[in-house]
Amino acid sequence: MNYQDDIPLAKRIRSIKTLTTKAFLRLGLLFVGLGISLTFLANKSLLRQTKSLDNSINSTEENQNKSLLGHLPYPEASKNELILFSPGIYVHKEIYENFKEMQLMAAQRGISLQLLSGYRSIDLQRDIFYENKSNRNQTAVERSMVSAPPGYSEHSTGYAIDVGDGNYPDTHFEVEFEQTPAFKWMKRFAPKYHFVLSFPRNNKQGVTYEPWHWRFEGTVNALRKFEPANKITKFK
Repeated sequence: MNYQDDIPLAKRIRSIKTLTTKAFLRLGLLFVGLGISLTFLANKSLLRQTKSLDNSINSTEENQNKSLLGHLPYPEASKNELILFSPGIYVHKEIYENFKEMQLMAAQRGISLQLLSGYRSIDLQRDIFYENKSNRNQTAVERSMVSAPPGYSEHSTGYAIDVGDGNYPDTHFEVEFEQTPAFKWMKRFAPKYHFVLSFPRNNKQGVTYEPWHWRFEGTVNALRKFEPANKITKFK
């Protein structure tokens, strides 16, 4: 005997409707909750991506805002990062072999590629900047057009060098250096040894053109040092 037969049909129908409605509501709430969760996760992922992009943009803008008269701040290389290249000239040890090989290759083509300057401490840069400023009766802005303020020179990293042509010494530290065989050779072959011209004509940092000033970007550490400058070059 089926005990449900004792329950009136109308009551059984209402009971079925009630259960169906409750199940439907539970299912609806489940989907709503699932939708909210997925929306939250999607928004959270989007916020992370947006925050990452904002941080990247802010980092670039922050580095640009830290510039002084067109020059960016650079840390000073530690003593154990440096190596003596020639009397009185130190460079970052990561540069040494690359420049030596580049100099040798140039010599085989009759070009006298000379290293004129390498690492400069912040104290030495300070002396150079203010002494020349005083001797030439220049304002700080005028002096910054041809020399970086202390703490803002690529030379402090040990990765920046000044080069010249030994056969044309009168062009050392002069724009006329661009007319020498050494400069023309550098423009063609320096990238092979990971050297790039720091301040080409009309550079986006606004620094005066310096055909003799090159920096090394052949290691991760070197690239990190010059990342702010490269961002300005590419995105400003």
